[in-house]
Amino acid sequence: MAAPEPAARSTARPAEAGEWRGIVLITGTDTDVGKTIVTSAIVAAAQAAGLHVAVIKPGQTGTAEGGPTDIDLITRLAHPHTTRTLASYPEPLAPLAAARVAGMAPLELYEVVDAVRAEADKHDLVLVEGAGGLLVPMGVRPSGAAWTVADLATTLGGQTIVVARAGLGTLNHTALTLEALERRGVPAKVVLGAWPAEPELVHWANLTELVPHLVGALPDGAGAMEPGVFQRSAPGWLTPALYGVLDDWRVWADEVS
Repeated sequence: MAAPEPAARSTARPAEAGEWRGIVLITGTDTDVGKTIVTSAIVAAAQAAGLHVAVIKPGQTGTAEGGPTDIDLITRLAHPHTTRTLASYPEPLAPLAAARVAGMAPLELYEVVDAVRAEADKHDLVLVEGAGGLLVPMGVRPSGAAWTVADLATTLGGQTIVVARAGLGTLNHTALTLEALERRGVPAKVVLGAWPAEPELVHWANLTELVPHLVGALPDGAGAMEPGVFQRSAPGWLTPALYGVLDDWRVWADEVS
């Protein structure tokens, strides 16, 4: 698939216009929904607005496959000021399962919390990218009980971006994830990870339902863009809450249709 053309409305806006600072967790309604590309876009828009940004990946899995890691991709597309991967595991499983299969130490919740807070002391924005969905087992507490991205969000007190699909099934998956966060008192908004080049009725219907929660929508194939084009385009995919310029979904719909 050819890389999409740069967004027409991609002028960066001042940092003062942004609302999401401090610690922001990035989770998804499922795996492979575009969390890493969305994280990269937020980095690009925030840094264009003058923020000092760090990205932390608590648990990277699937390293035995030999491809680029999530941090590798984020670095290529957006060049954050700081990146950290706290633990890497060979098998492409949930981090806790991957640690057990490999006989490696699992992620300990409060060690992750300490690492994130240490970066928050030095940066305007710290993006923490999870693995899979909100309730995927990430590691263990001191008691030995498993913890999830939802537990990390409540412990850190950070806001959360939920990356969702645009197509069939997304309304249920997104509603379940948002409800789980709301029950925990975690503020959350939604970004569509890959808006298709030729949207169908189901995509437009889902967009209408999700607009009250949306703070962004990335074009399908954005991760294949040349990094300079990606960085210039990213503000056009995000609303002012995430340092973008997308301020009217009707105008956006006219531009992409």
